[in-house]
Amino acid sequence: MTATTQPQLDLQPTRLAVPAQRRGRWIEDWRPEDPVFWAATGERVARRNLGFSIFSEHIGFSVWSMWSVLVLFLGPKYGFTPAQKFLLTSTPTAVGSVLRLPYTFAVARFGGRNWTVVSALLLLVPLVAGAAVLRPGVSLGTLLVVAALAGVGGGNFASSMTNINAFYPERKKGWALGLNAGGGNVGVAVVQLVGLLVLATAGKEHPRILLGVYLPLVVVAALGAALTMDNLAQARNEKGAMREILSEPHTWVVSLLYIGTFGSFIGFGFAFGQVLTVQFHSEFDTPVKAASLTFLGPLLGSLVRPLGGLLADRFGGARVSLANFAAMAASAVVVLVASTQHSLGFFLVGFVGLFTFSGIGNGSVYKMIPALFRAKASAAKAAGADPQQQDFLARRRSGALIGLAGAIGAFGGVLVNLAFRQSFLDTGAGDRAYVAFLAYYAVCCAVTWAVYVRPRPGRPAV
Repeated sequence: MTATTQPQLDLQPTRLAVPAQRRGRWIEDWRPEDPVFWAATGERVARRNLGFSIFSEHIGFSVWSMWSVLVLFLGPKYGFTPAQKFLLTSTPTAVGSVLRLPYTFAVARFGGRNWTVVSALLLLVPLVAGAAVLRPGVSLGTLLVVAALAGVGGGNFASSMTNINAFYPERKKGWALGLNAGGGNVGVAVVQLVGLLVLATAGKEHPRILLGVYLPLVVVAALGAALTMDNLAQARNEKGAMREILSEPHTWVVSLLYIGTFGSFIGFGFAFGQVLTVQFHSEFDTPVKAASLTFLGPLLGSLVRPLGGLLADRFGGARVSLANFAAMAASAVVVLVASTQHSLGFFLVGFVGLFTFSGIGNGSVYKMIPALFRAKASAAKAAGADPQQQDFLARRRSGALIGLAGAIGAFGGVLVNLAFRQSFLDTGAGDRAYVAFLAYYAVCCAVTWAVYVRPRPGRPAV
Protein backbone atom coordinates (compact mmCIF):
# COMPACT_ATOMS: atom_id res chain seq x y z
CA MET A 1 0.00 0.00 0.00
CA THR A 2 1.57 3.29 -1.05
CA ALA A 3 1.62 6.52 0.88
CA THR A 4 -1.06 7.97 -1.39
CA THR A 5 -3.46 5.09 -0.79
CA GLN A 6 -3.06 4.75 2.98
CA PRO A 7 -6.36 5.05 4.89
CA GLN A 8 -6.97 8.33 6.68
CA LEU A 9 -6.72 7.57 10.39
CA ASP A 10 -7.93 9.51 13.39
CA LEU A 11 -4.57 10.33 14.94
CA GLN A 12 -4.24 12.06 18.28
CA PRO A 13 -2.29 15.31 18.35
CA THR A 14 0.99 15.48 20.21
CA ARG A 15 0.49 16.42 23.87
CA LEU A 16 2.69 17.49 26.70
CA ALA A 17 4.28 14.73 28.73
CA VAL A 18 1.97 14.56 31.75
CA PRO A 19 0.99 11.58 33.90
CA ALA A 20 -1.66 9.26 32.52
CA GLN A 21 -5.22 10.21 33.42
CA ARG A 22 -7.31 7.39 34.85
CA ARG A 23 -11.08 6.96 34.93
CA GLY A 24 -11.71 4.12 37.35
CA ARG A 25 -9.38 1.43 36.06
CA TRP A 26 -9.17 2.99 32.57
CA ILE A 27 -6.13 5.01 31.49
CA GLU A 28 -7.16 7.71 29.02
CA ASP A 29 -3.71 9.08 28.12
CA TRP A 30 -0.93 6.60 27.35
CA ARG A 31 2.21 7.61 25.38
CA PRO A 32 5.01 5.10 26.04
CA GLU A 33 7.16 6.43 23.18
CA ASP A 34 7.40 9.83 24.92
CA PRO A 35 10.62 9.60 27.03
CA VAL A 36 9.45 12.16 29.59
CA PHE A 37 6.07 10.49 29.99
CA TRP A 38 7.69 7.07 30.28
CA ALA A 39 10.13 8.20 32.96
CA ALA A 40 7.52 10.12 34.94
CA THR A 41 4.79 7.49 35.17
CA GLY A 42 4.69 5.12 32.21
CA GLU A 43 7.35 2.63 33.29
CA ARG A 44 5.93 2.27 36.80
CA VAL A 45 2.40 1.63 35.54
CA ALA A 46 3.60 -0.76 32.81
CA ARG A 47 5.61 -2.81 35.30
CA ARG A 48 2.63 -3.09 37.63
CA ASN A 49 0.43 -4.38 34.83
CA LEU A 50 3.16 -6.73 33.66
CA GLY A 51 3.33 -8.39 37.08
CA PHE A 52 -0.17 -9.86 37.24
CA SER A 53 -0.26 -10.34 33.49
CA ILE A 54 2.62 -12.78 33.95
CA PHE A 55 0.96 -14.51 36.91
CA SER A 56 -2.40 -14.92 35.18
CA GLU A 57 -0.75 -16.18 32.00
CA HIS A 58 1.39 -18.54 34.10
CA ILE A 59 -1.70 -20.15 35.66
CA GLY A 60 -3.30 -20.29 32.21
CA PHE A 61 -0.35 -22.21 30.81
CA SER A 62 -0.45 -24.60 33.76
CA VAL A 63 -4.12 -25.37 33.20
CA TRP A 64 -3.59 -25.64 29.43
CA SER A 65 -0.74 -28.14 29.81
CA MET A 66 -2.23 -29.99 32.79
CA TRP A 67 -3.17 -32.97 30.64
CA SER A 68 0.49 -33.61 29.92
CA VAL A 69 0.62 -34.54 33.61
CA LEU A 70 -2.82 -36.05 34.08
CA VAL A 71 -2.12 -38.75 31.46
CA LEU A 72 0.60 -40.04 33.78
CA PHE A 73 -2.14 -40.78 36.33
CA LEU A 74 -4.14 -42.82 33.81
CA GLY A 75 -2.84 -46.27 34.66
CA PRO A 76 -4.12 -49.72 33.54
CA LYS A 77 -7.42 -49.22 35.41
CA TYR A 78 -8.41 -46.53 32.88
CA GLY A 79 -7.68 -48.80 29.90
CA PHE A 80 -6.26 -46.16 27.54
CA THR A 81 -3.55 -46.90 24.97
CA PRO A 82 -0.52 -44.61 24.40
CA ALA A 83 -2.10 -43.42 21.13
CA GLN A 84 -5.28 -42.42 22.97
CA LYS A 85 -3.23 -40.56 25.56
CA PHE A 86 -1.50 -38.58 22.80
CA LEU A 87 -4.99 -37.54 21.67
CA LEU A 88 -5.71 -36.30 25.19
CA THR A 89 -2.58 -34.13 25.14
CA SER A 90 -3.12 -32.80 21.62
CA THR A 91 -6.78 -31.82 22.15
CA PRO A 92 -6.23 -28.87 24.54
CA THR A 93 -3.35 -27.74 22.33
CA ALA A 94 -5.67 -27.55 19.32
CA VAL A 95 -8.45 -25.74 21.17
CA GLY A 96 -6.01 -23.30 22.75
CA SER A 97 -4.53 -22.42 19.37
CA VAL A 98 -7.99 -21.61 17.96
CA LEU A 99 -8.97 -19.52 20.99
CA ARG A 100 -5.90 -17.32 20.64
CA LEU A 101 -7.52 -15.34 17.83
CA PRO A 102 -10.67 -14.19 19.69
CA TYR A 103 -8.61 -13.67 22.85
CA THR A 104 -6.36 -11.28 20.90
CA PHE A 105 -9.31 -9.05 20.01
CA ALA A 106 -10.89 -9.31 23.47
CA VAL A 107 -8.29 -6.98 24.99
CA ALA A 108 -9.37 -3.99 22.92
CA ARG A 109 -13.05 -4.91 23.18
CA PHE A 110 -13.24 -5.30 26.95
CA GLY A 111 -9.99 -3.80 28.28
CA GLY A 112 -6.77 -5.56 29.27
CA ARG A 113 -7.56 -5.65 32.99
CA ASN A 114 -11.18 -6.69 32.51
CA TRP A 115 -10.34 -9.49 30.10
CA THR A 116 -7.51 -10.76 32.33
CA VAL A 117 -10.05 -11.16 35.14
CA VAL A 118 -12.57 -12.93 32.89
CA SER A 119 -10.01 -15.20 31.23
CA ALA A 120 -8.62 -16.18 34.64
CA LEU A 121 -12.07 -17.10 35.97
CA LEU A 122 -12.74 -19.22 32.88
CA LEU A 123 -9.91 -21.48 34.02
CA LEU A 124 -12.20 -22.74 36.79
CA VAL A 125 -14.35 -24.56 34.20
CA PRO A 126 -11.83 -27.24 33.11
CA LEU A 127 -10.63 -27.71 36.69
CA VAL A 128 -14.11 -28.33 38.09
CA ALA A 129 -15.11 -30.50 35.11
CA GLY A 130 -11.96 -32.60 35.46
CA ALA A 131 -12.53 -33.12 39.17
CA ALA A 132 -16.09 -34.28 38.44
CA VAL A 133 -15.28 -37.01 35.89
CA LEU A 134 -11.68 -38.13 36.41
CA ARG A 135 -11.97 -41.66 37.77
CA PRO A 136 -11.50 -45.23 36.41
CA GLY A 137 -14.28 -46.20 34.02
CA VAL A 138 -14.66 -42.77 32.44
CA SER A 139 -14.91 -42.91 28.66
CA LEU A 140 -12.31 -41.52 26.30
CA GLY A 141 -14.93 -39.25 24.73
CA THR A 142 -15.74 -37.66 28.08
CA LEU A 143 -12.08 -37.02 28.83
CA LEU A 144 -11.54 -35.53 25.37
CA VAL A 145 -14.33 -33.03 26.05
CA VAL A 146 -12.85 -32.12 29.43
CA ALA A 147 -9.37 -31.88 27.94
CA ALA A 148 -10.76 -29.57 25.25
CA LEU A 149 -12.06 -27.24 27.98
CA ALA A 150 -8.47 -26.80 29.19
CA GLY A 151 -7.80 -25.03 25.90
CA VAL A 152 -9.03 -21.78 27.49
CA GLY A 153 -5.66 -21.63 29.21
CA GLY A 154 -3.94 -21.45 25.84
CA GLY A 155 -5.95 -18.43 24.82
CA ASN A 156 -4.58 -16.43 27.77
CA PHE A 157 -1.21 -16.10 26.07
CA ALA A 158 -2.57 -14.13 23.11
CA SER A 159 -4.57 -11.64 25.17
CA SER A 160 -1.74 -11.17 27.65
CA MET A 161 0.86 -10.54 24.95
CA THR A 162 -1.41 -8.15 23.05
CA ASN A 163 -2.10 -6.23 26.25
CA ILE A 164 1.54 -5.90 27.31
CA ASN A 165 2.59 -4.99 23.77
CA ALA A 166 0.40 -1.87 24.07
CA PHE A 167 1.95 -0.82 27.40
CA TYR A 168 5.62 -0.79 26.35
CA PRO A 169 7.63 1.39 23.94
CA GLU A 170 9.26 -0.21 20.92
CA ARG A 171 12.74 -0.19 22.48
CA LYS A 172 11.47 -2.21 25.46
CA LYS A 173 9.15 -4.66 23.70
CA GLY A 174 11.71 -7.45 23.27
CA TRP A 175 12.43 -7.55 27.00
CA ALA A 176 8.82 -7.04 28.13
CA LEU A 177 7.25 -9.54 25.74
CA GLY A 178 9.99 -12.05 26.46
CA LEU A 179 9.52 -11.72 30.22
CA ASN A 180 5.74 -11.90 29.93
CA ALA A 181 5.85 -14.96 27.70
CA GLY A 182 8.63 -16.66 29.64
CA GLY A 183 6.80 -16.21 32.93
CA GLY A 184 3.74 -17.75 31.34
CA ASN A 185 5.63 -20.57 29.63
CA VAL A 186 7.17 -21.66 32.91
CA GLY A 187 3.68 -22.71 33.96
CA VAL A 188 4.24 -25.83 31.84
CA ALA A 189 7.17 -26.81 34.04
CA VAL A 190 5.51 -25.82 37.30
CA VAL A 191 2.40 -27.93 36.75
CA GLN A 192 4.67 -30.88 36.03
CA LEU A 193 6.53 -30.28 39.27
CA VAL A 194 3.25 -30.07 41.17
CA GLY A 195 2.15 -33.28 39.45
CA LEU A 196 5.40 -34.96 40.50
CA LEU A 197 4.76 -33.90 44.10
CA VAL A 198 1.24 -35.35 44.00
CA LEU A 199 2.46 -38.59 42.42
CA ALA A 200 5.25 -38.95 44.98
CA THR A 201 3.05 -38.25 48.00
CA ALA A 202 -0.57 -39.18 47.28
CA GLY A 203 0.07 -41.61 44.41
CA LYS A 204 -1.34 -41.98 40.91
CA GLU A 205 -4.80 -42.84 42.26
CA HIS A 206 -5.47 -39.20 43.18
CA PRO A 207 -5.27 -36.97 40.08
CA ARG A 208 -8.00 -34.69 41.43
CA ILE A 209 -5.56 -33.34 44.01
CA LEU A 210 -3.62 -31.72 41.18
CA LEU A 211 -6.79 -30.03 39.95
CA GLY A 212 -7.60 -28.87 43.47
CA VAL A 213 -4.22 -27.21 43.92
CA TYR A 214 -4.96 -24.81 41.06
CA LEU A 215 -8.46 -23.78 42.08
CA PRO A 216 -7.32 -21.17 44.67
CA LEU A 217 -4.49 -20.02 42.39
CA VAL A 218 -7.02 -19.16 39.69
CA VAL A 219 -8.97 -17.07 42.20
CA VAL A 220 -5.77 -15.27 43.24
CA ALA A 221 -4.97 -14.51 39.60
CA ALA A 222 -8.42 -13.03 38.99
CA LEU A 223 -8.39 -10.96 42.19
CA GLY A 224 -4.86 -9.72 41.60
CA ALA A 225 -5.71 -8.60 38.08
CA ALA A 226 -8.85 -6.84 39.28
CA LEU A 227 -6.97 -4.94 42.00
CA THR A 228 -3.71 -4.03 40.28
CA MET A 229 -4.15 -3.89 36.50
CA ASP A 230 -5.51 -1.18 34.18
CA ASN A 231 -7.34 -0.87 30.88
CA LEU A 232 -5.92 1.32 28.12
CA ALA A 233 -8.65 3.43 26.54
CA GLN A 234 -6.60 3.88 23.37
CA ALA A 235 -6.38 0.12 22.78
CA ARG A 236 -8.80 -0.77 20.03
CA ASN A 237 -9.41 -3.34 17.34
CA GLU A 238 -8.63 -1.35 14.24
CA LYS A 239 -10.90 -2.14 11.33
CA GLY A 240 -8.96 -3.83 8.59
CA ALA A 241 -5.85 -4.65 10.65
CA MET A 242 -6.33 -8.40 10.36
CA ARG A 243 -7.18 -8.12 6.67
CA GLU A 244 -4.04 -6.07 6.10
CA ILE A 245 -1.73 -8.61 7.72
CA LEU A 246 -3.42 -11.53 5.96
CA SER A 247 -2.31 -10.01 2.67
CA GLU A 248 1.19 -9.35 4.02
CA PRO A 249 3.68 -12.09 2.92
CA HIS A 250 5.81 -11.61 6.03
CA THR A 251 2.83 -12.71 8.14
CA TRP A 252 3.12 -16.24 6.83
CA VAL A 253 6.91 -16.30 7.00
CA VAL A 254 6.90 -15.29 10.66
CA SER A 255 4.10 -17.77 11.41
CA LEU A 256 6.10 -20.55 9.75
CA LEU A 257 9.05 -19.71 11.99
CA TYR A 258 6.91 -19.50 15.13
CA ILE A 259 5.54 -22.98 14.47
CA GLY A 260 9.16 -24.14 14.63
CA THR A 261 9.85 -22.44 17.95
CA PHE A 262 6.68 -22.19 20.03
CA GLY A 263 5.05 -25.17 18.33
CA SER A 264 8.08 -27.23 19.32
CA PHE A 265 8.12 -25.90 22.87
CA ILE A 266 4.46 -26.51 23.67
CA GLY A 267 4.29 -29.75 21.68
CA PHE A 268 7.32 -31.24 23.42
CA GLY A 269 6.06 -29.95 26.76
CA PHE A 270 2.78 -31.82 26.32
CA ALA A 271 4.31 -35.00 24.87
CA PHE A 272 7.66 -35.50 26.61
CA GLY A 273 6.36 -37.49 29.57
CA GLN A 274 4.51 -39.85 27.27
CA VAL A 275 7.55 -40.21 25.00
CA LEU A 276 9.74 -41.24 27.91
CA THR A 277 7.29 -43.80 29.28
CA VAL A 278 6.70 -45.39 25.87
CA GLN A 279 10.16 -45.27 24.29
CA PHE A 280 12.17 -45.94 27.48
CA HIS A 281 9.63 -48.03 29.34
CA SER A 282 12.18 -50.09 31.25
CA GLU A 283 13.84 -46.97 32.65
CA PHE A 284 10.54 -45.14 33.34
CA ASP A 285 8.27 -47.93 34.50
CA THR A 286 6.45 -45.70 37.01
CA PRO A 287 4.79 -42.29 36.54
CA VAL A 288 6.97 -40.78 39.26
CA LYS A 289 10.17 -41.60 37.36
CA ALA A 290 8.87 -39.95 34.19
CA ALA A 291 7.52 -36.90 36.05
CA SER A 292 10.87 -36.45 37.79
CA LEU A 293 12.42 -35.40 34.45
CA THR A 294 9.63 -33.99 32.30
CA PHE A 295 9.66 -30.57 33.99
CA LEU A 296 13.33 -29.87 33.22
CA GLY A 297 12.97 -29.09 29.51
CA PRO A 298 9.94 -26.77 29.80
CA LEU A 299 11.58 -25.01 32.75
CA LEU A 300 14.76 -24.24 30.81
CA GLY A 301 12.81 -23.25 27.69
CA SER A 302 10.68 -20.84 29.71
CA LEU A 303 13.55 -19.25 31.63
CA VAL A 304 15.59 -18.52 28.50
CA ARG A 305 12.72 -16.97 26.52
CA PRO A 306 13.49 -13.44 27.82
CA LEU A 307 17.11 -14.06 26.77
CA GLY A 308 15.89 -14.58 23.23
CA GLY A 309 14.19 -11.20 23.34
CA LEU A 310 17.24 -9.49 24.80
CA LEU A 311 19.56 -11.02 22.21
CA ALA A 312 17.14 -9.95 19.49
CA ASP A 313 17.08 -6.40 20.87
CA ARG A 314 20.86 -6.29 20.56
CA PHE A 315 21.71 -8.36 17.48
CA GLY A 316 18.43 -8.49 15.57
CA GLY A 317 15.70 -11.09 15.76
CA ALA A 318 16.48 -12.62 12.37
CA ARG A 319 20.15 -13.31 13.10
CA VAL A 320 19.38 -14.78 16.50
CA SER A 321 16.58 -16.91 15.02
CA LEU A 322 18.84 -18.22 12.26
CA ALA A 323 21.51 -19.37 14.71
CA ASN A 324 18.82 -20.78 16.94
CA PHE A 325 17.20 -22.92 14.24
CA ALA A 326 20.61 -24.32 13.39
CA ALA A 327 21.04 -25.27 17.06
CA MET A 328 17.57 -26.86 17.13
CA ALA A 329 18.45 -28.91 14.05
CA ALA A 330 21.66 -30.11 15.74
CA SER A 331 19.67 -31.04 18.87
CA ALA A 332 17.20 -33.00 16.73
CA VAL A 333 20.11 -34.95 15.24
CA VAL A 334 21.29 -35.84 18.76
CA VAL A 335 17.78 -37.01 19.70
CA LEU A 336 17.46 -39.09 16.53
CA VAL A 337 20.84 -40.81 16.98
CA ALA A 338 20.17 -41.40 20.68
CA SER A 339 16.78 -42.90 19.86
CA THR A 340 18.23 -45.34 17.33
CA GLN A 341 20.95 -46.34 19.83
CA HIS A 342 18.53 -46.38 22.78
CA SER A 343 20.85 -44.05 24.70
CA LEU A 344 18.81 -42.36 27.41
CA GLY A 345 21.60 -39.98 28.41
CA PHE A 346 22.10 -38.50 24.94
CA PHE A 347 18.34 -38.56 24.36
CA LEU A 348 17.84 -36.30 27.38
CA VAL A 349 20.71 -34.03 26.31
CA GLY A 350 19.16 -33.62 22.87
CA PHE A 351 15.72 -32.87 24.25
CA VAL A 352 17.09 -30.37 26.75
CA GLY A 353 18.72 -28.65 23.78
CA LEU A 354 15.43 -28.65 21.86
CA PHE A 355 13.56 -27.12 24.79
CA THR A 356 16.26 -24.53 25.48
CA PHE A 357 16.67 -23.36 21.91
CA SER A 358 12.93 -23.38 21.26
CA GLY A 359 12.63 -21.00 24.23
CA ILE A 360 15.30 -18.66 22.88
CA GLY A 361 13.67 -18.81 19.45
CA ASN A 362 10.28 -17.95 20.92
CA GLY A 363 11.69 -14.67 22.14
CA SER A 364 13.69 -13.83 19.02
CA VAL A 365 10.94 -14.65 16.50
CA TYR A 366 8.32 -12.69 18.46
CA LYS A 367 10.65 -9.70 18.59
CA MET A 368 10.80 -9.78 14.79
CA ILE A 369 7.10 -8.83 14.57
CA PRO A 370 7.24 -5.21 15.83
CA ALA A 371 10.70 -4.79 14.27
CA LEU A 372 9.36 -5.90 10.88
CA PHE A 373 6.53 -3.38 10.79
CA ARG A 374 8.75 -0.67 12.26
CA ALA A 375 11.23 -1.23 9.40
CA LYS A 376 8.44 -1.04 6.83
CA ALA A 377 7.17 2.18 8.43
CA SER A 378 10.66 3.70 8.34
CA ALA A 379 10.95 2.90 4.64
CA ALA A 380 7.56 4.48 3.95
CA LYS A 381 8.47 7.61 5.92
CA ALA A 382 11.72 7.90 3.98
CA ALA A 383 9.63 7.83 0.79
CA GLY A 384 7.53 10.76 2.04
CA ALA A 385 4.65 9.10 3.90
CA ASP A 386 3.15 10.73 6.99
CA PRO A 387 5.32 9.70 10.00
CA GLN A 388 2.51 9.65 12.56
CA GLN A 389 0.28 7.60 10.31
CA GLN A 390 3.02 5.08 9.56
CA ASP A 391 3.85 4.63 13.26
CA PHE A 392 0.19 4.03 13.98
CA LEU A 393 -0.12 1.47 11.19
CA ALA A 394 2.99 -0.32 12.44
CA ARG A 395 1.58 -0.60 15.97
CA ARG A 396 -1.81 -1.91 14.95
CA ARG A 397 -0.43 -4.41 12.46
CA SER A 398 2.09 -5.64 15.04
CA GLY A 399 -0.71 -6.28 17.52
CA ALA A 400 -2.76 -8.18 14.96
CA LEU A 401 0.17 -10.35 13.88
CA ILE A 402 1.16 -11.10 17.48
CA GLY A 403 -2.27 -12.70 17.91
CA LEU A 404 -2.32 -14.51 14.59
CA ALA A 405 1.24 -15.85 14.81
CA GLY A 406 0.59 -16.98 18.38
CA ALA A 407 -2.44 -18.98 17.25
CA ILE A 408 -0.66 -20.56 14.28
CA GLY A 409 2.44 -21.30 16.36
CA ALA A 410 0.37 -23.01 19.05
CA PHE A 411 -1.18 -25.26 16.41
CA GLY A 412 2.36 -26.50 15.78
CA GLY A 413 2.06 -28.17 19.18
CA VAL A 414 -0.82 -30.23 17.81
CA LEU A 415 1.32 -31.31 14.86
CA VAL A 416 4.12 -32.37 17.21
CA ASN A 417 1.78 -34.59 19.23
CA LEU A 418 0.20 -36.06 16.12
CA ALA A 419 3.65 -36.78 14.66
CA PHE A 420 4.61 -38.65 17.83
CA ARG A 421 1.31 -40.54 17.85
CA GLN A 422 1.66 -41.71 14.26
CA SER A 423 5.34 -42.60 14.62
CA PHE A 424 4.71 -44.73 17.71
CA LEU A 425 1.68 -46.36 16.07
CA ASP A 426 3.67 -47.28 12.96
CA THR A 427 7.06 -48.24 14.40
CA GLY A 428 6.84 -48.28 18.20
CA ALA A 429 9.44 -45.48 18.37
CA GLY A 430 9.57 -41.76 17.69
CA ASP A 431 12.29 -41.83 15.01
CA ARG A 432 10.03 -40.74 12.14
CA ALA A 433 8.84 -37.80 14.20
CA TYR A 434 12.43 -36.74 14.94
CA VAL A 435 13.26 -36.83 11.23
CA ALA A 436 10.24 -34.62 10.53
CA PHE A 437 11.33 -32.12 13.20
CA LEU A 438 14.85 -32.02 11.78
CA ALA A 439 13.52 -31.35 8.28
CA TYR A 440 11.30 -28.54 9.54
CA TYR A 441 14.14 -26.80 11.37
CA ALA A 442 16.25 -27.02 8.21
CA VAL A 443 13.44 -25.33 6.27
CA CYS A 444 13.22 -22.60 8.93
CA CYS A 445 16.97 -22.01 8.65
CA ALA A 446 16.75 -21.65 4.89
CA VAL A 447 13.72 -19.34 5.02
CA THR A 448 15.21 -17.09 7.71
CA TRP A 449 18.43 -16.74 5.74
CA ALA A 450 16.72 -16.13 2.41
CA VAL A 451 14.12 -13.63 3.61
CA TYR A 452 15.72 -11.75 6.51
CA VAL A 453 19.48 -12.33 6.75
CA ARG A 454 20.86 -12.68 3.21
CA PRO A 455 22.23 -9.27 2.13
CA ARG A 456 20.06 -7.72 -0.58
CA PRO A 457 18.55 -4.30 -1.36
CA GLY A 458 15.32 -3.53 0.43
CA ARG A 459 15.62 -6.33 3.00
CA PRO A 460 13.84 -5.35 6.24
CA ALA A 461 16.22 -4.99 9.19
CA VAL A 462 14.62 -7.31 11.73
